[in-house]
This record gives sequence, C-alpha cells and structure tokens, in this order.
Amino acid sequence: MRLDQFKFALPFLFGLALAAPQPRATTCNGSPALCSRQYSNITFVGAHDSYALPPSLADNQDYDLTQQLTDGIRMLQGQTHNKNGTIELCHSFCALEDGGSLATYLGKLKTWLDQNPGEIVTLLLVNSDDFDVSAFGQVFQSVGLDSVSFNPGTASLTLDQWPTLGQMLDNGTRLVTFMDTKADFTSVPYIIDEFSSMWETAFDVTTTFDCAVNRTHGDPTTQLNTINHFLDIGTTIAGDLITIPNKAGLTETNGISGPGSLGEQAQECITANGRAPNFMLVDFYEYGGGSVFQVAAALNGIPYTQGPIAPVPGAAVGKGTAAGAAMAVITSLVLGMWML
Repeated sequence: MRLDQFKFALPFLFGLALAAPQPRATTCNGSPALCSRQYSNITFVGAHDSYALPPSLADNQDYDLTQQLTDGIRMLQGQTHNKNGTIELCHSFCALEDGGSLATYLGKLKTWLDQNPGEIVTLLLVNSDDFDVSAFGQVFQSVGLDSVSFNPGTASLTLDQWPTLGQMLDNGTRLVTFMDTKADFTSVPYIIDEFSSMWETAFDVTTTFDCAVNRTHGDPTTQLNTINHFLDIGTTIAGDLITIPNKAGLTETNGISGPGSLGEQAQECITANGRAPNFMLVDFYEYGGGSVFQVAAALNGIPYTQGPIAPVPGAAVGKGTAAGAAMAVITSLVLGMWML
C-alpha cells in the first residue's frame, strides 16, 4: 500500500476500531480472573431454602437474601407454593414456613442486583404446585427482573455453550434462573428448565454425602451440576417421619476438610465426575466463618480473601448434639401447633 493510500485508509481503519465491541467488565463476581471463564466453569455457593428464616418452624438460613448475597452467596434456591392464587415461598406447606410472596422476594433481589452491577446471581426455583411458567414471568416483569435475566437462546445449553461471566455482564444479563418443572422456552425464555441443563445429587441426606446423579432429564456429562450439601436429622412427630437440619454438625458440614465436610464432598465429586461442582447448596452458610466460600475459591483457583460475614446468631449450636438440636425443633413444633 502506498503512503497516500494508507493515509486515505487510516480514518476508515480507526473508525472500525472504535466500532468494534470492547469488553467492559474487568471484575466479575469479585475477581478479574472470572471474567474470561465460562459460567459453566465456575463454582458458586448457594443458599438452600434461602427464604426459610427464623423464627419459623423449618428454617434453613439465619439471614435474608440481601445479607446472603452481600456475604457471597451466588445461588438462591426457593420452593414455591400456591397460596390463594399467589406464588408464595413456603417450606413443604405454608402453615409450616411462609417466607412471603415471590414478588416481594424478587423485588429485594432486583434491588441488590441494581446496587451490585458486577455480580451475576443464579436463582433455582422449585415449582411445587405446578404453576404455569407465565405466572412466574408476570412476577419477574412486575419487579423488572425480566430486563436483566439471561436468555439462553435455546431451551437448554450444554457445558460448552455457556457464555463467560464477562460477556454476561457486558450484555446486562446478570440473573440466571432455573425451574424444576413447567419451564417453557417458547413462553418465558429466561426461565430455564433445570433438569435439561443441570443434574443434582440426592437431598435430605441424613448420613453420608455422595456424588451420584440423582435427578436429571439429560446427559449428565454435558450438564451443569449441583451438590446438595446440607445434613438433616430424621425424627418422628405424631407418627410422621420428617427431616430437620442437623444444626449440631453445621461447622463440620460446612467445613473445608474432614469427614462429611463440604470440601471433602467437592473433592470426591471431582474424582467421581471429572469436574468441580457448579453449585454447592448449603444450610446456615455462616457456620464455619466463611469456610463455604473458601472451598469455592479453591475450586475456582482464585485467592480467598477473608471478608466480614454475618455472625452465627446466639450461642454456638455446633457445640451441642444432634439429639439436642432435634429436641429443640420438636419443642418449637409442638408449641407452634398449640399456637395455630
């Protein structure tokens, strides 16, 4: 190219450079290293039954979703039920644990996302009473979450089809939502059918955690995966067998290492499945003083920075016994029945 031709072409080339899309996200979910990583190649800590708070009869967390997210939780799991035509967050049934309406809950999530533009959050909904997905879509629209929700472009995605966190942030799609039943891509494309894109390990575990595929509709070798790492106690009330959280063992269950720890199950699942879990659902995440987040950082290969998280309320239940924790819950249940 002659010099005069180059001078003529220079403004055109400069214009192309300006027009090319430039990556904006430099820190993703707290780490620059995660921006170039696919969503499917990252481990996130999740809050099991994130809405189930004291002083309920069946609580699984001590702090609400705002505190959970502030402390580092990046998956929120919730069980929905039909309460007089309203989508309500309830544990098993609303008389036992009523966490309020889905609309109120999602409104709080939208507020947190607006205040934290560099974060991507995953929502896992259990559609216990088989609402049509359009009802969920209406709630998302009412609080403005539809505008920040990730649309996969197809009904399901394999591991290699997920975008990077940086791409998702650049596109303004910072909420990924899965639902276990009644998802319909043609109706509400940003609510993804869980078991077409993800598999889970067993839940309501009372003894030993494993890494076996418990639920899926697809090929687990191409899917995201969730390990349910919350230990329960079986007990009988009025002749019915129920499971309640084993609060006595929470520090060990949420631990970095040791028998029954989160770190141990994660490593066992890497050995069994050839890859780290994408989501680790836990109860009462603050037990262990941040240990659940330290496990995730190690799996993601990034440094763990100890930050302040909410304290364990009251006395350390972990020093008690499983039987003592069970008796405390049974007492609450009996008193609650009398008060109904």
